[in-house]
Amino acid sequence: MRKIIVGAFVSLDGVMQAPGGPTEDPTKGFKFGGWVTPFFDQEFGEEVGHVFAEKYDLLLGRKTYEIFAAHWPYAEGGPDDAIAKQFKEIKKYAVSRSGDVDTSWQGSVLLRDIAEVKRLREEDGPNLVTQGSTELVHALLANDLVDGLTVFWVPVVLGGGKKLFADGSAPHSYKLTRSRVSSTGLMIAHYERAGEIRIGDTALAAPSEAEAARQERMKREG
Repeated sequence: MRKIIVGAFVSLDGVMQAPGGPTEDPTKGFKFGGWVTPFFDQEFGEEVGHVFAEKYDLLLGRKTYEIFAAHWPYAEGGPDDAIAKQFKEIKKYAVSRSGDVDTSWQGSVLLRDIAEVKRLREEDGPNLVTQGSTELVHALLANDLVDGLTVFWVPVVLGGGKKLFADGSAPHSYKLTRSRVSSTGLMIAHYERAGEIRIGDTALAAPSEAEAARQERMKREG
């Protein structure tokens, strides 16, 4: 069985929209496209390389697939030549529930729903790595299909935009397997699926009158 690894650049308030440039995804008036690029440094490059160091295929939502297909086939010979060549050789799975998708980019495969993603995950093959693809990531989390996350936490607050997490994710704990802080303040964290949510209780053995009253008020207001 393959693993699905979610890769994301995320602001401190959880936004992952348009990290690479102003024209990447300006939908709903998002005006901060390119908010990650000022934080590029050596550590950033090394950690991106780590994400793509093992064998992998890309698993992308339609909009992110279209961004990649309009950029990476034309990036060979440039500063990102190594990644461009990797992307050319691997499989690219584009997930789209409806609408036409141009899959002429070499090695591209169209998937129509999350059921097809589940079947793909159950096959033998390299890990499936997401980039961007907010709606797809939400569906993967809701269907408990995420085996790991690699998150580049960026020290900015954007105030709004498409977010990594939405209500409805399957509850799970994750284990931090590796982390690093870059010279520009990025925190890069690699997580693997651990187990069920563990809970504790810091309440007094016998609640005070104030606590009992508070709990009753919460029930009424709930």
